[in-house]
Amino acid sequence: MSRLDIGEIAERSGVPPSTLRYYEEIGLIRSDGRRGLRRQFDADVLLKLSLINLGKAAGFSLDEIAGMFGQNGEPDIPRAQLHAKASELQRQIVGLRTLRDALRHVADCPAPTHLECPTFRALLKTASRRPLAYEPSRSADGTGLRPSRQRRRGSAVTP
Repeated sequence: MSRLDIGEIAERSGVPPSTLRYYEEIGLIRSDGRRGLRRQFDADVLLKLSLINLGKAAGFSLDEIAGMFGQNGEPDIPRAQLHAKASELQRQIVGLRTLRDALRHVADCPAPTHLECPTFRALLKTASRRPLAYEPSRSADGTGLRPSRQRRRGSAVTP
């Protein structure tokens, strides 16, 4: 089996060396030793990093992802957990579609002012009764929306 050093893993996976060292520290990945000062990994770590990235993209925490690997480090992903996450993502998709459509309506509304638009007033009533699942903030890498911290902790977020 081929071995790659931390720089090669970082280059091939797009995961910075600092993140690789952190993943090793928390037990998500494991190096096989060092050549000089550089950590060495089996090439299989690239597959594991892809699974970690997929789990993160789906909204799983690193602790949840770590629990998806068995004692031997092989994936052991509970299907019920995947179904639950898929359902959660579906609810978020519906909410984001509604928000997108509302923003488009407000941007294109022919009413003299937004407050004179019955659709906009209905949206305001809905927003005051039901908190949004997402707030407009950037993910750590500067792309896309990320779940609001308040919502993940269980408290409501208002627009």
